[in-house]
Amino acid sequence: MQQELDITAWLPTTKKEVEKRGWEALDVILFSGDAYVDHPAFGGAVVGRIIENMGLKIAIVPQPNWRDDLRDFKKLGKPRLFFGVTSGCMDSMVNHYTANKRRRSNDAYTPGGQSGLRPDYATTVYSKILKDLFPDVPVVIGGIEASLRRVTHYDYWSDKLFPTILEDSKADMLIYGMGEQPLVELLKLMNKGVPISSLRTIPQTALLTAQEDVPKNKNWKDKWLSSHEECLKDKKAYASNFKKIEQESNKLKADRLLQNIGDKTLVINPPYPTMTEKEIDSSFDLPYTRLPHPKYNKRGAISAYEMIKYSVNMHRGCFGGCSFCTISAHQGKFIASRSKESIMKEVEQVVNDKDFKGYISDLGGPSANMYQMKGKVQSICDKCVSPSCISPSICHNLDTSHKPMLDIYREVDKHPKVKKAFVGSGIRYDMLVPEFNKNADPKDLREYSEQVITRHVSGRLKVAPEHTSDDVLKVMRKPSFKYFKKFHKMFDQINKKHNLKQQLIPYFISSHPACKLEDMANLAIETKDMGFKLEQVQDFTPTPMTVATVIYYSGYHPYTLKEYKTPKTANEKKDQHRVFFWHKKDELQWIKKALTKAKRPDLLKQLLAEAPKEGGSKSQKSPQNKKGRSSRKGDYIKKKKRNKPPRRKK
Repeated sequence: MQQELDITAWLPTTKKEVEKRGWEALDVILFSGDAYVDHPAFGGAVVGRIIENMGLKIAIVPQPNWRDDLRDFKKLGKPRLFFGVTSGCMDSMVNHYTANKRRRSNDAYTPGGQSGLRPDYATTVYSKILKDLFPDVPVVIGGIEASLRRVTHYDYWSDKLFPTILEDSKADMLIYGMGEQPLVELLKLMNKGVPISSLRTIPQTALLTAQEDVPKNKNWKDKWLSSHEECLKDKKAYASNFKKIEQESNKLKADRLLQNIGDKTLVINPPYPTMTEKEIDSSFDLPYTRLPHPKYNKRGAISAYEMIKYSVNMHRGCFGGCSFCTISAHQGKFIASRSKESIMKEVEQVVNDKDFKGYISDLGGPSANMYQMKGKVQSICDKCVSPSCISPSICHNLDTSHKPMLDIYREVDKHPKVKKAFVGSGIRYDMLVPEFNKNADPKDLREYSEQVITRHVSGRLKVAPEHTSDDVLKVMRKPSFKYFKKFHKMFDQINKKHNLKQQLIPYFISSHPACKLEDMANLAIETKDMGFKLEQVQDFTPTPMTVATVIYYSGYHPYTLKEYKTPKTANEKKDQHRVFFWHKKDELQWIKKALTKAKRPDLLKQLLAEAPKEGGSKSQKSPQNKKGRSSRKGDYIKKKKRNKPPRRKK
């Protein structure tokens, strides 16, 4: 298919490609830590296509060499408006390192999986180089790395607090979140000749300014955070900040956040309203080739692209608010859904690819079953400050009808070129349990469950109960494990009714804040008693802008300031992880020793008791190389192998 397209179908990446378009100069030059894949699941392509759609000249420099004479940063000269910088679809540190801080051998966003083509802290490195080379040209940073590091944050890999990324990167402006709306506004004003130094009140942007020069705005109330210096001295002050940050990030009518850093003030303007259907459609309907740039043809596959090339993202955002997850911090709590027409238009593009074999890998989103879900009474949502719409219980104002999704699934099923369309994104199983989702129509929940299990599962359905301990689940903002048991029962009933042998794949986290060794032993016992022999458990990785990371670093819950202990040492983390593998002979001796030392012979006895016989959906081994997904789906990818970036669970 690539051979059928002229090189000008892609955005230019070299001076020769710029000239082939007949351009003498560029308006914007974007530097990205990812290879250039012209697909709506890759943020760099989205930014580029938006700029192009506004009639401006844009080029992308993917994975520039920062180690040599910096020719990649110089080759296209100066842009008329600004340089854009992003680390790519992932935080570069998450991309590079495992939860144990081991360097990954592969990079899913690079041809052939080659590692080492982007630096640690890529956004900062690229931005500083550009400011040193072209001090008079504005630099605008964005993407998930910039977004999640927009305020004082804990960096797990260096084990210290960093100030806003604006301080170290020297960038002029930061766009946070899924940035189409602020980007368009910025481009309109700069194209009219307004200097970036005067653009200090664009929503969903952040900037550093002199303390005496904080811009005034009558439309926003100000909310001050503890200064960066106070956070360095007092962990409780740092923890207290996060409650304000998370609430204002998820409010429809938010306050402006201000934080002093030395003699400067960080200004974080409130976010734009959730994108309308028309706005999100316009972003997805841009003329993407849906292909990697031809320059990569002989360098090997880009695995992140291969995973999503035949998937369709139906919506953005997640109202789950899980304490370990960054989705709402970047994409927002409120759901932005595409129209059925836009989705079906993309389905048509997918099925007409010459290599399409009849299988759509995913019809989903960050959490697959949140499409078109929103508040029944908008005025209630307007006042809401809760970080989650479904924890500790489902909001009475939330419309959780699954009918719009069913309508699309069935429409796609009817397409003559589609043999099967899978729902590969994680499903919030708790919303399908009538005892938990008390305001929903049980028939609607059962109908959706039956449709997915019988028509859209490739033998395994992935769900994420995350833990079995109610105390840990409360900190995680996840429902009681009893609801997983009820869903498991329904899953088995549907399997039996349709004579299927589908398997249920539950995911769990070890070493999460508030989790003790005994909790992991109980988890192993409960799952063993249900007939599961699980092969994989995710070790908690602290990432910026999550409640769990704040607890990990500070020891305090940001909402209650209650103290919580978190497993931190290598031995503590390894111990929690190993208990999970009670069924492996080489782990038995260690498990006996660990639980004896913990004075829990009762747990040891239960763990070593004879397990239920394997069979049907009750016995499974987690797949080691299943398909991941990106978040825009976009800015994250699920971990299935040690050398792949880690998954973000729902």
